[in-house]
Amino acid sequence: MPFVFLTGASGFMGRRLGAELLGRGHRVRALVRPGSESRAASGAEVVAADPLDAASYRDRVAGCDTFVHLVGVSHPSPAKAAQFRNIDLASAKAAISAATSAGVRHFVYVSVAHPAPVMRAYIAARVEAEDAIRASGSPATILRPWYVLGPGRRWPVLLGPILRRVSPRLSLVTVEQMIAALSGAVEHPPEGVRVIEVPEIRGETPR
Repeated sequence: MPFVFLTGASGFMGRRLGAELLGRGHRVRALVRPGSESRAASGAEVVAADPLDAASYRDRVAGCDTFVHLVGVSHPSPAKAAQFRNIDLASAKAAISAATSAGVRHFVYVSVAHPAPVMRAYIAARVEAEDAIRASGSPATILRPWYVLGPGRRWPVLLGPILRRVSPRLSLVTVEQMIAALSGAVEHPPEGVRVIEVPEIRGETPR
C-alpha cells in the first residue's frame, strides 16, 4: 500500500484527497503551512513547513514512495500571473527536488488542460513544471483538469457547454471526479510518465 507525501494538504482538494487515501488504508504524510495543521485530514502525519523551500521538509519525505503535489494559487485568474511562477511553479520545483532526493518512486502532479484560449501565464507555469517532472526521470502521473467544480466553485457551470464545444479537454470536472482520479493514480503507478486528460478524469474514456 503506497505511503503518500501530500503537499497542499490543507487545501480544497488536499483535505479531501488526504481523507480518501486514509480511508483506503494508505499512510499519509501531509505538508501544510505553519498554522494550518488542524486543516489536514484527521489521521494524517502532519508536517508544518514551507512548500516553496524543499530544505524545510526534504527529510520528511524519506520513506514515502508516492509524492502528490497540490500546492497552487487559489481561484486562478489572469491578474495572478506573477503568483503562478512564484508559488505554483516554485513549489512544484521544490517538490520535484525533495521527491527526487528521497528516491520517491511515483510523482503525481495536477497540471491544467492545454493549450487553451485563456490563462496563458497559468498554463505556462504548469507546462514548465511538467517539463521539470519529465527531466527528473521519475515515473509520474500528470492530471490535466480545466476547472474543478466544488463548494464555492460553481460559477463556471454556465460556461461548461461553451468550453466543451471548444474542446472536450476543456470540460469541467467535479472535485469528486478529481479525488477518484488522483486516488486511482496513486494506486496504479505507471512505468514512465502518464498524462490523464479531462475525458479520463470524467470517466468518459479508460484511464
